[in-house]
Amino acid sequence: LQTRMQSLQPDPKAQYRGVYEALKKMVLTEGFWRPLRGIDVTMLGAGPAHALYFACYEKMKKSLSDIFQPGGNSHLANGIAGSVATLLHDAVMNPAEAVVKQRLQMFNSPYTSVLGCVRTVQRTEGFGAFYRSYTTQLTMNVPFQAIHFITYELMQEHLNPHRQYHPQSHIVAGAVAGAVAAAATTPLDVCKTLLNTQENTALSSLKIRGHLSGMANAFSTVYQLGGLPGFFKGVQARVIYQMPSTAIAWSVYEFFKYFLTKHALEKK
Repeated sequence: LQTRMQSLQPDPKAQYRGVYEALKKMVLTEGFWRPLRGIDVTMLGAGPAHALYFACYEKMKKSLSDIFQPGGNSHLANGIAGSVATLLHDAVMNPAEAVVKQRLQMFNSPYTSVLGCVRTVQRTEGFGAFYRSYTTQLTMNVPFQAIHFITYELMQEHLNPHRQYHPQSHIVAGAVAGAVAAAATTPLDVCKTLLNTQENTALSSLKIRGHLSGMANAFSTVYQLGGLPGFFKGVQARVIYQMPSTAIAWSVYEFFKYFLTKHALEKK
């Protein structure tokens, strides 16, 4: 839904006024399973990407907190740790989620499978196409994750000051952190989607030939096509997507962190 709603010049059959209308229209015209297209490639990349992400975050958060605020919780350390962890996470997820998944999700996508999409992109655009939006992804995700981690840790200070395993606080803090970070970085996400999908209709209307590259070009193109409101296309879908996503991620992560730490202590 987010990918579709961020389209700058959508097909008349794929123009939506809201999230509910988009979901209803997609299911009725394209089939019940259409909204889940691309889930397989996301699942393939998510395991290794999140393993690197949280391992790096925990290690750097502890090391930097000892430097900035010994014995306490440093928001600066949380933000830096989250930003560095994003570098590793996006190196794995950018080709899978940002390029392949979004191309599969576009209306009237010419790709019928993950492997077919990978082969076609490799053959027609080269290996570099899988990382065309990597720097843009980082430009978006570094501030997203910095805001995300700082907000989460700040919420935990208020909801769970003793920092014990408390499922409700992890869910609420995760959801709020995801919503705040998602809303704040939507303009960057719109530009990233344009670079990933290389939306033909939109580029053709501005007589842009070849492939669009670079954040500056993406910002200029979005502004020409949609003005300032164009930078916030799909913000509702993005927030609705990120809130449960980050709530689930944090609650599952905190559970395993608690479970594995408790198990290790019991063994000792």
